[in-house]
Amino acid sequence: MVKRDSSLQITRFHCSRVRWRRALHHSSRTLGIAYGDLMRVCGCSATETHFTKLPMNSYCAEVLIPEISSLSWVTTTVPLVMVLLITAVKDATDDYNEKWMNVRVGDIIKLENNHFVTADILLLSSSEPYGLCYIETAELDGETNLKVRQALTVTSDLGADITKLADFNGNIICEPPNNKLDKFTGTLYWRDNKYPLDNEKMLLRGCVLRNTEWCFGMVVFAGLQTKLMQNCGRTKFKRTSIDKLMNTLVLWIFGFLVCMGVILAIGNTIWEQKVGRSFSVYLLWDEPIRNNNVVFSGFLTFWSYIIILNTMVPISLYVSVEVIRLGHSYFINWDRKMYYIQKDTPAEARTTTLNEELGQVEFIFSDKTGTLTQNIMVFNKCSINGKSYGTRDSRCAFRTACVDFSFNPLSDRKFKFHDSSLLEAIKMEEPSVQDFFRLLALCHTVMPEEKNEGDLVYQAQSPDEGALVTAARNFGFVFRSRTPETVTLYEMGTAVNYQLLAILDFNNVRKRMSVIVRNPAGHIKLYCKGADTIIFDRLDPSNHVLMNTTSEHLYEFAGEGLRTLALAYKDLDENVLEEWMKRLLYASTVIENREEGLADLYEEIETGLMLLGATAVEDKLQEGVPETIACLTLANIKIWVLTGDKLETAMNIGYSCNMLRDDMNEVFIISGHSVLEVQQQLRLGLMAHALEPELEQVLLETACLCKTVICCRVTPMQKAQVVELVKTNKMAVTLAIGDGANDVSMIKTAHIGVGISGQEGMQAVLASDYSFAQFRYLQRLLLVHGRWSYFRMCNFLFYFFYKNFAFTLVHFWFGFFCGFSAQTVYDQWFITLFNIVYTSLPVLAMGLFDQDVNEANSHRYPSLYRPGQLNVLFNKRQFFLCTLQGVGTSFLLFFIPYGAFCLVARDDGSHISDQQAFAVIISTSLVIVVSVQIGLDTYYWTAVNHVFVWGSLAVYFAILFAMHSDGLFSIFPSHFPFIGTARNCLTQKSVWLVIMLTTVACVMPGLAVRFLKTDLYPTLTDKIQQLRHKLNKFHRHVTNRNGIMLTVSIWCGHQLH
Repeated sequence: MVKRDSSLQITRFHCSRVRWRRALHHSSRTLGIAYGDLMRVCGCSATETHFTKLPMNSYCAEVLIPEISSLSWVTTTVPLVMVLLITAVKDATDDYNEKWMNVRVGDIIKLENNHFVTADILLLSSSEPYGLCYIETAELDGETNLKVRQALTVTSDLGADITKLADFNGNIICEPPNNKLDKFTGTLYWRDNKYPLDNEKMLLRGCVLRNTEWCFGMVVFAGLQTKLMQNCGRTKFKRTSIDKLMNTLVLWIFGFLVCMGVILAIGNTIWEQKVGRSFSVYLLWDEPIRNNNVVFSGFLTFWSYIIILNTMVPISLYVSVEVIRLGHSYFINWDRKMYYIQKDTPAEARTTTLNEELGQVEFIFSDKTGTLTQNIMVFNKCSINGKSYGTRDSRCAFRTACVDFSFNPLSDRKFKFHDSSLLEAIKMEEPSVQDFFRLLALCHTVMPEEKNEGDLVYQAQSPDEGALVTAARNFGFVFRSRTPETVTLYEMGTAVNYQLLAILDFNNVRKRMSVIVRNPAGHIKLYCKGADTIIFDRLDPSNHVLMNTTSEHLYEFAGEGLRTLALAYKDLDENVLEEWMKRLLYASTVIENREEGLADLYEEIETGLMLLGATAVEDKLQEGVPETIACLTLANIKIWVLTGDKLETAMNIGYSCNMLRDDMNEVFIISGHSVLEVQQQLRLGLMAHALEPELEQVLLETACLCKTVICCRVTPMQKAQVVELVKTNKMAVTLAIGDGANDVSMIKTAHIGVGISGQEGMQAVLASDYSFAQFRYLQRLLLVHGRWSYFRMCNFLFYFFYKNFAFTLVHFWFGFFCGFSAQTVYDQWFITLFNIVYTSLPVLAMGLFDQDVNEANSHRYPSLYRPGQLNVLFNKRQFFLCTLQGVGTSFLLFFIPYGAFCLVARDDGSHISDQQAFAVIISTSLVIVVSVQIGLDTYYWTAVNHVFVWGSLAVYFAILFAMHSDGLFSIFPSHFPFIGTARNCLTQKSVWLVIMLTTVACVMPGLAVRFLKTDLYPTLTDKIQQLRHKLNKFHRHVTNRNGIMLTVSIWCGHQLH
C-alpha cells in the first residue's frame, strides 16, 4: 500500500513572512495605500542609492530622485511602515500555530477518548458495540452536541487486534480532496467485495473523540488534503459602501492633486522665465536650469509638489478606519444586553469590516423556524386515517387534562398531549394508529442513549425528528436501539426487532425520508414521511378520499401555525426488492454521479404509497419578536420572511408576529384554465418559476409595493436567489438572518449575514458576519450599534479629510510666495508627526465613543435610522463641503499670519517673520484649530476624549520645544538646527493674538452655519438633543422641599414629529 508524506511544520519564521505578505496584499487592495507606496518611491532620501529589501519579503526599488524630493525619506516611509506593521500585528492575532501529526495516507492509527482526530480517517473499529463511536465536531461546524459514526460491519470485527489491523489490505477509491464537510463518496474494496463509504463512516480532522475508549481508523486524507484545510481557502471580503466611496474619493483627490501640481508647475515655469534668471548669480542652479530650460524646471516642480501635497490622503486614514472598526466590533462583543444568559451565548462580531453597514440596512430577509420561532418542537396534533386528534383550540389545551402515560415506564415525563382518545385507539390496537406510531419510531436517524435503566435520551439531528420519536415513545412505540442491520422497538412493552434493509436519506431536494424494514413475520414495508405536497404526489390513486380529508386537517393545522408532515407506507414484494437492492448496491459503490443514481432509485420505489396520516408540531415564537419587527418597520426597514413551510403556516406566524394585520389586503393570485390546474400549481410549487429571468423583475416590483412579503415553500437556493434579486436591482443594503444550514446560502449572499445560534447547529453562525442567540437582539444591533457605527464613521471621515486639506493646502498658498520652489512651510518633523501623533488620537476617540443620542432614544425613535439608509451623513456632497471648509481653513491659516507679520518687528526691534518662526506660528494655529474643531464636532464627551484632545495639544507643545532645544541640537545638529525658534516666537504677545484671531476666523463660519441650520431646519436628532437639554435643565430645578431630586417622566414624542 502506498504511503505518502503529507505532514507539514508551520514554523514561526514562515508565519511571520506570510503575515507581512498578507498585510501588503490586503493593503494594496486599497487605493490609498497604493498611492502612499508611489509617494514613498518618489520621495526617497538622497542618501539612499541602492535597492532595499523590505520586511514583507518583497523587493521595492527605492528610486533616487533627489531633484524632486523636498522631504526626508522618514516623512514618507515611516507612516507606510506603521500601516503595514499594524496590519500585520492585527492579522497575527487572528492566527494560531498548529503542528500537524506525522501521519500518512494509508496509515492505520489509534485514537483514544478526548483525542483530536489528526487526519481524515475511515473508521474501522471501536470499543463500542457495532463499531459505533461518538465525536464532537465543534472545530468543524461549531456544534457541541455529540454525533455518531459507525464502522462497516466487516471492519468492526477487527476490534483492537493489532495483528488483524496490520494485515488489513483494503483499497479505497474515493472522491478527490474537497471542502464539503457533510459529504464523502467512496468505495472500499476488500476480500473481493465492494462496500460503499459515506460521511457517516468518516472521522474528519478537527473532531474530538468523546465517550469512546478507543477506535482505529485508516488515513484517507492528510495534510493539506483534509477537509478542514480545504476549507481554509481565501476569504471572500465584503466591502462596505463607505469603502467603495473612499476609493472613489482617493481618485478624485489624486485628480485634484494633479491639477494643483500643474498650476504650481506652470507658475514655476513663468517665474523662472521672468524672475529666476536674476538669482542665478547667487544660487547654484542645476545644469538644465542654468541652461535656461524652464520647461524642465516646471516638470521637476510638478513632481516635487505631488510629493509635498500627497498628505491630502494620508495612509494613516486606513489605519484609523481599521482601529475604529475593531473597536466597534468589541463593543458588540461586550454588550451585555445582547447576551443570552440561558445558553451562555454572547453576541459576536465575526467580522470587523461591516459595522457601519449595519446602520444602512433597508431589507431584512429572515428564516422562520428557529429564527422567528424557538425551534423547540412539541407534538401537538395529528391526523390518522382521516380522524384528527389533539385539542381543537390550542388556547383550550391548558384547560384540558393531559393524557396519562403512566402505563408506559419508558415514557418521557415532559411530554404532554391533550386528547385521550388517541391513547384509547392505541390500547384498542387499531391497525392504522399502530402503523402511524410504528412509522414514527422507525423512520428517522435518531440515536438513543440510555444513561440509566429506562432513562432514554435521544440524540436527534433536528428538533422535528426528536419530537416525533418522543411522541411515538409515549404512545407505546419506544425506539430503544439500532445497529447497522436492525432497529429495536418496544411496542406496548414487547421488544420487536426489525431488520433494516435500506435508508433513503432526507435532503432539501427530496423533502422526504424513507426506510425499508422487514418485521419479525417476514413482511417487508417501506415507511415514508415528508412534506405533504411531495407525499401526496406519490400516493396510490385509491387514497383520493383520504387525501382530501387529510388535506383539510393539514389546512387547519397550518392555520394554527403548526409544522406539518405527511406519513405513508408501502408493502414490498420480496423479489422486486431483491432486484432493486442489487441496483442500489451498484449505485452506492460508483464514484461518479452517485447521488443522481441513488435519487433515481429512490424515486422509483417511493411510488404507489398508502397514506397513513399527518403530524403537526408546534414551534412557538421567540420572546420579543413582534415588538422587534414593529420597531424595525418604524425604522423603514422592510422585512421579508423566507420559509420552507406551507402558506397557511407562514401566514399564521405572520399574524402572530404582527407582520400581517387584519386591515391589510391579501394579494395572492394563481391563474389556470381549470380548478385542477390551479391545485396542481399549488401542490407542485410551480410559483418557483417567478424567479426565472423573464419574471423576476415583475416579482420584485410587485413585492416592493407590499408592506409585508412572506415567501413560502422556498428551497435554500431560492432564498439566495431572492436576496440576490433585491441586492442587485434595488441598490440597497441587505441583511439575511437564519439559524440553520439551509440558511447559509442566503446569509453569504446578503451584504450582511447574521446567524442565530439555535437548535439546528452552528452552520449559519459559522457562515455569518454577526451572531447572537435571539432574534430580538437584531433591533439593538441595527438601531444602536449599527446607527452609532455609521454616525461615528461618517463624522470621523468628514473631520479627517477636513483637517488634512487644511494641513496640506497651506503649501499651495505658500508656493506663490517662494517662487514655486517646492519649499515646505512646515518643519519635516511636523509633517511626519501631524497625522500619527498630533491629531490621530482625538479623531480616534470621536470615531470610537461619540454618540448623537443615547441608546434609549435610539430605540424610542426608530426614525433616527433613516439618515443611514439615505446615506446623507457622508457622501460625495459632504466630501465637497469638507473640502471647501478645508480649503478655506488653509487659506486663513496662511494669509492671516502672513498679513500680520510680513511687516511686524519683535519687541527688541528684530524681524519676526523668518521662515522658521512663520512655520511655528502656522503649525501651532493649525493644531489648535483642528483641536477646537473636533471639540465642537463631538456630541458625547468621555474621559478618553478629554485626555486625547488636550493631551495631544500638550504633546505638540512638548515636542515643539524639545525639537528647538539646545539638547537635541547638541546630539543631532544636522536634524534639529533651529535652536530656540519656538521659545523666541511663542513668547511674543502679538504671536498669540494672531493665533487666537486665526482660530476664531477658521472656526466661526462653520459654527454659524451649524447654528442657523439647527434653528431653521432642525433634524430629528437636533430636536431630541434640544429636548434632552430642556429636560436636564428642568430636572436641575425641580426638587421637593427636602431637596431630593424628583424623577419626572415626560413623553414628548409628539413634539418630535
